[in-house]
Amino acid sequence: MMLQCRDGCGACCIAPSITSPLPGMPDGKPAGVPCVQLDADLRCKVFGQPQRPAFCGGLQPSAEMCGASREEALNWITRLELATLPV
Repeated sequence: MMLQCRDGCGACCIAPSITSPLPGMPDGKPAGVPCVQLDADLRCKVFGQPQRPAFCGGLQPSAEMCGASREEALNWITRLELATLPV
């Protein structure tokens, strides 16, 4: 069974950096900065659209990544971002 995104989270649209262009952010986005495509309900406005970056489509909700709360999800993704920074 596929895990569904938590309402009011948006962690995966805030914590990671995105190096590919996305609508409204032609140079991508830095880690910790909310994506401009994140709406007031913390949902992606380009979800399922062709202009959505492949990186975003590759992020799938999981119990490990999402944890038990939005804060746990932000922390987990932030740790992953830091662990995968180029040296």
